[in-house]
Amino acid sequence: MEVKLLEKKDKENKLSFILKGAKPAYANAIRRIILEEVPVMAIEDVEFKKNSSILYDEIVAHRLGLTPLKTDLKSYVLPEDCKCEGKGCARCQVKLTLKPKDTGIIYATEMKSKDPAIKPVYPKMPIVKLLKGQSLELEATAVLGKGKVHTKWSPGLVYYKRKPVIEITDSKIKDAQKCADICPMKVYEVKDGKLAISKDKAIDCHLCNACVDICPEGIKVEGSDDYIFYIESWGQLSCKDIMLKAMDIFNEKLDEFVEKAKSLD
Repeated sequence: MEVKLLEKKDKENKLSFILKGAKPAYANAIRRIILEEVPVMAIEDVEFKKNSSILYDEIVAHRLGLTPLKTDLKSYVLPEDCKCEGKGCARCQVKLTLKPKDTGIIYATEMKSKDPAIKPVYPKMPIVKLLKGQSLELEATAVLGKGKVHTKWSPGLVYYKRKPVIEITDSKIKDAQKCADICPMKVYEVKDGKLAISKDKAIDCHLCNACVDICPEGIKVEGSDDYIFYIESWGQLSCKDIMLKAMDIFNEKLDEFVEKAKSLD
């Protein structure tokens, strides 16, 4: 098995790579672990002290819960794995307070965290708008969680596709321009009246076979045994950290399976 980096955009929290020599089940297991098992921090409980805004407590709490928070996996553990048994301590939760001093749009950056490392990913994310005479005061509790419990604990978006293998079997295609234009990903180009594959765009093919439908005798498109992965982080963790944590979880699950298999003897 081999991993080849395709593109890394740290500012956009995006990463893509090719996974070579893997089985479909393995590729899908990685996808599901990233979406469902990699833990991130999110607000779980909100205690309101004042709220005279136009939004109900439930709506404000829901908006806070879906506000991505920077996550420190080295300093925190899941509540169910903590020594306090989920009762709440500095090892498994962090408190954030919100008490705006002014009216107008209240942004996520106005939340004050007891741990500077745990803060909103997007400071300018709006929470509520306070009019003259309205007030809001609350204390929120953030904990680690998994995406399989609630999507607010999902670290990002991940998907994959089979790497395309495109072959032009007949260079003298009559409707070369038509074949090139039909491709939604602009994989083809026409040179001197002949259809050619654009090297920079070939990997963008998503195997829709629109080109094959137009030129069935001149083009052959298949998916290889390699997989192209795309990861887009919501910002709680970097794409690299998400991937490394997913592999750690995968290995732990395999070790657990081995131990349980041995107990069957």
